[in-house]
Amino acid sequence: MADVIKLLPDSIANQIAAGEVIQRPASVVKELMENAVDAGSTNVKLVIKDAGKTLIQVIDNGCGMSETDARMSFERHATSKIRKAKDLFLIRTMGFRGEALASIAAISHVEMRTRRANDEVGTRLVIEGTEVKKQESCQCAIGTIFAVKNLFYNVPARRNFLKTNSVEMRHIVDEFQRVALAHPDIHFTLHHNGAEMYHLMAGNRRQRIVGILGQHTNKKLVPVEEDTDVVTIKGYVGKAEFAKKTRGEQFFFVNDRFIKSNYLNHAVLTAFEDLLPKGHFPLYVLYIEIDPARVDINVHPTKQEIKFDDERLLYNYLKVTIRHALAQYNVTPTLDFNSDPTFSNIGSKSPKVEQEEPRKKASLVYSAQSSINQQGRHKDNLKNWQKLYDGLDEVETNQQKTDKEPPITIESKASKTELDDKKGSFSKQEKTPYQIHNTYIVSQIRSGFMLIDQQAAHERILFERYMKVLEDQEPVTQKELFTKTIKLPVADVPLLKEILPQVNVLGFDIQELGTDTFVIHGIPAGISSGLDEQELIESLVEQYKMNVDISANIKEKIARSMAYSAAVKRGKSLTILEMRQIIDTLFACTMPYKSPGGRSCFMTYDMADLEKSFGN
Repeated sequence: MADVIKLLPDSIANQIAAGEVIQRPASVVKELMENAVDAGSTNVKLVIKDAGKTLIQVIDNGCGMSETDARMSFERHATSKIRKAKDLFLIRTMGFRGEALASIAAISHVEMRTRRANDEVGTRLVIEGTEVKKQESCQCAIGTIFAVKNLFYNVPARRNFLKTNSVEMRHIVDEFQRVALAHPDIHFTLHHNGAEMYHLMAGNRRQRIVGILGQHTNKKLVPVEEDTDVVTIKGYVGKAEFAKKTRGEQFFFVNDRFIKSNYLNHAVLTAFEDLLPKGHFPLYVLYIEIDPARVDINVHPTKQEIKFDDERLLYNYLKVTIRHALAQYNVTPTLDFNSDPTFSNIGSKSPKVEQEEPRKKASLVYSAQSSINQQGRHKDNLKNWQKLYDGLDEVETNQQKTDKEPPITIESKASKTELDDKKGSFSKQEKTPYQIHNTYIVSQIRSGFMLIDQQAAHERILFERYMKVLEDQEPVTQKELFTKTIKLPVADVPLLKEILPQVNVLGFDIQELGTDTFVIHGIPAGISSGLDEQELIESLVEQYKMNVDISANIKEKIARSMAYSAAVKRGKSLTILEMRQIIDTLFACTMPYKSPGGRSCFMTYDMADLEKSFGN
């Protein structure tokens, strides 16, 4: 029988290797920008066309390469970063394997121009699918210019799996941000289809974070710094009140290399324990400096997953450092024994605390000022303190309802009647619903009672309404008396631009004003006028990011995202009329049982089951 095992040709081997290293255009951006950093560049320019499908160009002013090095750089496992095995544990550069350029050249058309400072002329190379088409001398500036065109031209299956331009561009921006955050001392620019998206001058870390995440980020940042014999931790974490429901603004850098680590992320979340609402995630940009011998970065093709020799020690250092920073900048809750008890309790949300705290605080104040002969008067004063606070919770609740929480508006399609669970219809007798913890609505039915999740129910109502508007193309817009201008992070702009036509169909009237600025002329009728437009649009974009990979058409994704953003949230106090509107409109929906995300909208409890629970 003939031998069957053969060596693969280099072209096929390179395509296989490319599948591990180059997964999408963003992978090319990462590899080329890291090479520019390793070359000692102080100025790096990234030019993108059609989200990288047509062109990815990186221009740097680094050290450049000789003619021989330029040709060798495209060979597999050709690298200047390591010489022997032990060098793998002393790596400070971004790249070291020598696979990236060979992988890129195997699946695209590549043109490279490079020149060293001491050379009179540079070198130009043109490679298509690992085949060198041209190698010649040329005139060019000091440094290197890479132009990658027609990515995946010879791997059509991989090209077909690419997402929309907005999604691929978002991944490119992610990689650009990671490299730029890791090296604030380098000047970076990003251009897409002729428009400049980022212009980041060299500066310090805080300036770079603000330059990338937006000017509004500056007020959110809490400095973190700890220097030990084992590790140095520096950077910033965001204040708890600015936490988001997505993990986008979270960055770990180890020796200036971006990494992903669920273990370290857990350490950060533990440091924020009891400070964050459920399902929210804090902003953080943390730089960890550690001896390269204590980490192994050669565990994944993208080099974004690494191993530490003592993860538990680093976990504890990180958690304690962040807690210390939060406490130092008064972000964590503290007890103030010097505050005036007359005003310290105003704004408290808990009636129990409001009844107990005046006694405790008054006791602390009077015990410091009274003598034994004043004990009788002290008791009388305590009674007066208690009377002063009586009714404070009712006043605050009324103020919240009248001033802070404008009523929600829900178009009711069903009569305001009670659901008859036995007959599957509405009976004429009407019962008054009420709330539990401003989260669930209790409504009496003939066989017992129904418990409704107000947020899930409202999401279902809004989702079906928005889907109908998108299908019928009949928006109802509530014009703003004064137009409002909003600014979005640069990374979110392509996403909003992509969905803007469909968003405006829902009843918004949003126009693009500049690179990252939009003007709101109107919002959909039925949305509470008390909502902050900036927060609403940011929430819509965040929700759309989460729904991008859902198997659904764009209309359903937008309707789902909009419903999540505009729905009544848990913890909001509702009037009886609002509760009845939610109940009536929910059961007029085609699918009242589940929210768009799959949560149950309501549950029913029978009297018979209740009687059994009480032993009757």
